[in-house]
Amino acid sequence: VEAFIKDIIKPYLVGKDPFNYALILAELRHMLGPKSSTLTMVDMALHDLISKKADVPLYRFLGGYRDSIPTSITIGILPLDQTLSQAKDFVGQGFTILKIKGGGNLQEDIEKMVKIRELLPEITLRFDGNQGYTVDESIAFVKKTAKVGIEIFEQPTQQGQEENLGKVTDQVHIPVMADESLKTLKDVFRLARKGRVNMINIKLMKVGGIMEGMHINSVAKSANLKVMVGCNDECALGIAAGLHFALSRRNIHYADLDGHLDLLNDPITGLFNLKNGVLTPTISPGLGIIRL
Repeated sequence: VEAFIKDIIKPYLVGKDPFNYALILAELRHMLGPKSSTLTMVDMALHDLISKKADVPLYRFLGGYRDSIPTSITIGILPLDQTLSQAKDFVGQGFTILKIKGGGNLQEDIEKMVKIRELLPEITLRFDGNQGYTVDESIAFVKKTAKVGIEIFEQPTQQGQEENLGKVTDQVHIPVMADESLKTLKDVFRLARKGRVNMINIKLMKVGGIMEGMHINSVAKSANLKVMVGCNDECALGIAAGLHFALSRRNIHYADLDGHLDLLNDPITGLFNLKNGVLTPTISPGLGIIRL
């Protein structure tokens, strides 16, 4: 990334007008190739600049449909006792939505979800199959956890085998969401056209930025697919971009924006507030970065 910044991005951007962001991003996409997170960085910087020129927070510049959104917090693949302990701890911190990762062992995953529900009967639960299941295992998981009340079933089968994802979607009663299967605009069009999923997870670092995320979201809207804005492990600046994007559109109902919580010594803070599991941006222009 540093080499791309030094050798390609900086020389190209000098003298450019950030309001020509569609042209800039198109040309950089051609120059950079499939370097989605690097392109996202430029996309974020351009959107930050132009919304600062408008003197409004980025989410308002993008449309400002809402001003806050609840986020889930993720529990990785851990032994049962650690999973329950972490779930209880997160709820004690005020989170009301837990996303549990699994896919390694079907029976252990079922037991985890049942035990979490017994321990925490009021919270919302989501499950990420992490591409770990076959079609039959996916269906068995949903049947065995029917009483748990799982809200979203994320990417249970392998990417690149979308027909299997579609088979799961057709045979379970809870929404199935694509994550690893969605990286480009073409991906969401194909998933929607073939009815493979009920939902998609847009991660800005994976798709190439806010502008591309808007295009993907529009296809999802036209296909009546619900949308989550997710994240990788990334700093608060990346999370802020996802948050502003999520707040700007009516059909983005869900957020999974917790990747910054795993980082120590994040160089940028204060871009948003996280209280009782709800994310709210600051009122500062752009992404909220105040340059000294």
